[in-house]
Amino acid sequence: MSDVLIFALLFTAIAIGWYLGRRSATVQPAGSEHTSQYYKGLNYLLDAQPDGIAQDDIDTYIGNLELNSETLEAHITIGNMLRKRGEVDRAIRIHQYVLKGTDLPPAQVHEAHLELARDYVAAGLLDRAEQLLVDLVQESPRQRRASQRHLQEIYQSERDWPKAIAVARALLPGKDTQASSREVVTPGQSVAVALSHYYCELAVEAMRADDEPLARRELAQALAQDAQCVRASLLLGQLELRAGNVKRAIKVLRTIRQQDPDYIPESIPLLRQCHATAGDERGLQSYLQECLQDAPSAPLVLAVAEDLRQSAGDTAAAEFLSGQLTDRPSLRGLQRLIALQMSSSEGAIRENLAVLQLLVERLIEERPSYRCEHCGFSGAQLHWCCPGCKYWGTMKTIRGTAMQ
Repeated sequence: MSDVLIFALLFTAIAIGWYLGRRSATVQPAGSEHTSQYYKGLNYLLDAQPDGIAQDDIDTYIGNLELNSETLEAHITIGNMLRKRGEVDRAIRIHQYVLKGTDLPPAQVHEAHLELARDYVAAGLLDRAEQLLVDLVQESPRQRRASQRHLQEIYQSERDWPKAIAVARALLPGKDTQASSREVVTPGQSVAVALSHYYCELAVEAMRADDEPLARRELAQALAQDAQCVRASLLLGQLELRAGNVKRAIKVLRTIRQQDPDYIPESIPLLRQCHATAGDERGLQSYLQECLQDAPSAPLVLAVAEDLRQSAGDTAAAEFLSGQLTDRPSLRGLQRLIALQMSSSEGAIRENLAVLQLLVERLIEERPSYRCEHCGFSGAQLHWCCPGCKYWGTMKTIRGTAMQ
């Protein structure tokens, strides 16, 4: 159990003890039996192992926890700790019991509703959570934005992009003028960034359906929400290339250099197609050289080396790679250099290079290529939505010798 959880348990126990101690001065001695039952139930809920608990026992002991407006926070805290410990069913029962209280102020009822919705989300009961959260959006200005954040997460997980967009737009700054100044706001990723990716998802669907006008409208919305959305520029470049607008495609794809240089390598395959179609391979070489000078990376080094190989031959590409690897060593660069050296080698030297190349390839296979800048999740493929933290646009090419 973490130090934070232990501290929370101790604090909760002290608070409950203080309340009961103050209350005991004014109650009849007969209340001592109830107090004993209270502590017995509290300790049982916090210490018992899930596998050894009967459902009837849980009902019994929850019933022994006296509920009123002063002990509500203790109940909520206990339920939250159970949820964080993975005991979601017990957290649900605690919060459901709280909602049985008939004399609680509306604000406290709304707080319990929000925690119960979080329990349902943790349990995968998204339909139940959605209904509670929709009601809270309508009924509780204080819990509105937190509820909308959770609804946004639900719709995102369900890939219901129209609903996700509707909720996200309501979360944009200045949209909720009726919210209380003490409104609870759940922290998370920029709403505008997430919203731009929702429009990108709709654009992808439109492109698959060959609906170019709709795809363009969705991408325009994406860039309107986040002008730095690299994904939208990549999709728009692909759309322009498909429509035969090669010069427009090149212009759009080159804006990625200003949006986020880390994603320049992702645009190179499309740029190659564009420049090949336009018969302007030298234009691509010049552009990549400029990018390499401003934002050097292993993928860019490899791209420039490939252009040199096609235009000047293997020897020129190998000499370029050798110089680059001295300043910026990388496994992928070494792999490519070995391949270039093998093309001009024979006999034992070629066999030795083949063995070395196989070893380098195995090292590369064991290492991820992308990592999320928010949570550290890593993988071999680029995910626009990180599978770990569910943030959008935070996975980038890993820089550094060991990972390249």
